[in-house]
Amino acid sequence: MEFSSRASELATLLESKMTHFSTNLKLDEIGRVVSVGDGIARVYGLNEIQAGEMVEFASGVKGIALNLENENVGIVVFGSDTAIKEGDLVKRTGSIVNVPAGKAMLGRVVDALGVPIDGRGALSDHERRRVEVKAPGIIERKSVHEPMQTGLKAVDSLVPIGRGQRELIIGDRQTGKTAIAIDTILNQKQMNSRATSESEKLYCVYVAIGQKRSTVAQLVQILSEANALEYSILVAATASDPAPLQFLAPYSGCAMGEYFRDNGMHALIIYDDLSKQAVAYRQMSLLLRRPPGREAYPGDVFYLHSRLLERAAKRSDQTGAGSLTALPVIETQAGDVSAYIPTNVISITDGQICLETELFYRGIRPAINVGLSVSRVGSAAQLKAMKKVCGSLKLELAQYREVAAFAQFGSDLDPATQALLNRGARLTEVLKQPQYTPLPIEKEILVIYAAVNGFCDRMPLDRISQYERIITNSIKPELLEELKSGLCSLFRFFILDWIVAGLTTAVSTFIWNVSSESGEESRQLSLPALESESTSESIHTFRAGAENEATIYHRIRLLEGQQYFNVPPQLHPGDYERLVREHFDQAEPNIARIMEVSPYENIRQEADAFIQAKVASVDNPGDAVQRKHIERKLNSFLQELTQHQRQSSIYRKFYKHFTNEDLRRLCGLPLP
Repeated sequence: MEFSSRASELATLLESKMTHFSTNLKLDEIGRVVSVGDGIARVYGLNEIQAGEMVEFASGVKGIALNLENENVGIVVFGSDTAIKEGDLVKRTGSIVNVPAGKAMLGRVVDALGVPIDGRGALSDHERRRVEVKAPGIIERKSVHEPMQTGLKAVDSLVPIGRGQRELIIGDRQTGKTAIAIDTILNQKQMNSRATSESEKLYCVYVAIGQKRSTVAQLVQILSEANALEYSILVAATASDPAPLQFLAPYSGCAMGEYFRDNGMHALIIYDDLSKQAVAYRQMSLLLRRPPGREAYPGDVFYLHSRLLERAAKRSDQTGAGSLTALPVIETQAGDVSAYIPTNVISITDGQICLETELFYRGIRPAINVGLSVSRVGSAAQLKAMKKVCGSLKLELAQYREVAAFAQFGSDLDPATQALLNRGARLTEVLKQPQYTPLPIEKEILVIYAAVNGFCDRMPLDRISQYERIITNSIKPELLEELKSGLCSLFRFFILDWIVAGLTTAVSTFIWNVSSESGEESRQLSLPALESESTSESIHTFRAGAENEATIYHRIRLLEGQQYFNVPPQLHPGDYERLVREHFDQAEPNIARIMEVSPYENIRQEADAFIQAKVASVDNPGDAVQRKHIERKLNSFLQELTQHQRQSSIYRKFYKHFTNEDLRRLCGLPLP
């Protein structure tokens, strides 16, 4: 009985084993290490391995197959090769190098393989993407047309960058290349905070290649204090990491950025810097015994960068309309932009921001060489308001540089040349900006508009920064909100005349108040005083210049300045009459043509009555009967103008600049 029970148990066990028996065999192709040294392992036996495939050594260290030769395979080791010895087994993984990607990566610091190094534990929900993928094709792309604001006046005005563009930052060491990149990341904080959808946000990926660990830690602290880590990913391959990791880091960061691009979102990736990646690739290639070329770089070093930067693109609407913007950084030696790697990357990218050591040491920061810096496609994405405001800025700076070079050889300059030098010096001063203080685009437009239109010409150079702060701090939030809604939306690209008029109002009102600070009548202003030994004299001169340079139309807009600024213009009653008369008599020639053509002959009479009514309202502000009379005259005047509005294209041009609200403000009447 005992024997039969054991036999039945054995039969049952064999039956269960045979039921679950599978003929599928798991085969691992393995090889053996022939030689190892300097991070390169020669392996024999991996006959079916793919180029770029990951392998695993017996010690657990991973590597990637780069050289596929007849006798052996050249493998670069991701880590220390001290634990690898001759004869060790090497196993194929069957997968190309991939890294984690997704929103779970935001706020984390990872190495080139996507392994967290910030001490905050493992990654949560994420997907994995290959580090080497093909760039989007021509049909999948769309032209760059959306702006990517950096928060730097010099960049957004002179070398604008669009979403999907590749803009190179090039310069010697210690010229502020990384500072531009960090300011761009910090500027996205307020842009993302007021975004209403994912398609308006901009996520950032910063790839640190060959930098010191202390530098990366300092960067993490800066971004953390500014709450910018919440939309950023940091990929770090520091100077102490092996060359293969420094080579791989840009591709890993690009794969993480492509997650946002391919899912209809927008991302910015910064490669800091690609010079060190090229050096790491040269080291690997020479150790793999690849033939060297110019400057000992391998022959495919151009392809190294081109296949990386071509992955930055603006996708078409059919493929999600996402984008990946690239800001590669290249370090030059003694300003030599004609070296091998700089010329390669310049030819690949869509423009470059050139930084100069001389400008940096002169205190011009960011130290951008306006003559050499260019954006080849970014102007199509530049806000129309900014383009209209800074249209002549680059030309004026170029003329200033040319004249300044000759002015140092002579002391007697004609007034036109002296004016050009004064304007150029102030424009250069306006474009200066401290580090880690990006400006919103609406404030950039306001400041640049003031500089380009001569409102800074009579300000002392050492007061330009104070003047800029006063303008940006004195302006009411209501106007800034108007500028944000009209200018900062990603889908509004048309600048209307009322926007420029609003800027004129803001700047002109400020000048009127500051210029009257030392006037005959004492006026209480809440603006900071401009401290100077000759304040009174310079203010009077400045006021006269503002009177001459501002057009009558600009001055007529002063009357409504109180709605934009915390400080009302406080004009005298006589100023109202004079400005209104000048507006009707001189500022609009088309009005005179309207008056000469029937049935508009009575407009002039109504205008005169209108002015007299205004004067009466100023003299007797409390007379209710007089105010009703003024309102009746105004309504009659507006009705007659409205009746002829559709009949005259000339009138429509006039009416665009002089609306019902303008007339009511001039009369001092409440708005409807």
